[in-house]
Amino acid sequence: MDELGRVTPEEYKKQEKTPVVLVLDNIRSMHNVGSAFRTCDAFNVERLYLCGITATPPQKEISKTALGATESVDWTYQENVVELAKQLKSDGYAIILVEQTDTSTMLQDFDFTQYEKVALFVGNEVFGISDGLLPLCDAAVEIPQFGTKHSLNVAVATGIVLWEAVRGELAVRS
Repeated sequence: MDELGRVTPEEYKKQEKTPVVLVLDNIRSMHNVGSAFRTCDAFNVERLYLCGITATPPQKEISKTALGATESVDWTYQENVVELAKQLKSDGYAIILVEQTDTSTMLQDFDFTQYEKVALFVGNEVFGISDGLLPLCDAAVEIPQFGTKHSLNVAVATGIVLWEAVRGELAVRS
């Protein structure tokens, strides 16, 4: 691991974060939650919010996929996702839903750099985003798909969209 040149968990906690937070809205699978922790660590996000029925650490199933990221990533449990969205909006975050809506923008056409701070909301594996979030959102992004299925696994979708959000931020910082 030393050869990879990774920071220690202590160094990670102190480094400047990308102005992106991830919100998991009623995620059922603890493996998806663990994967979100690990992805947040990889992309240096500010904070992970776990809402509604989303499980919180410590849980064996979360730890299995998080591989220690529950210790490096700052996280908070917030029961009510709508109240969290209102708070984040008042704190200057753009509320971006990862959701297929009648007004969603295809991910490749979305410019994350138009916002100073972004809060990405990922919804339930079956039901999607909580309805109360729709009137609060600044935008919804959709990942283009070309097969017979109309959705991706939550962990996969999270990784794709977080990379696009962070990639835009990295370009701005360069």
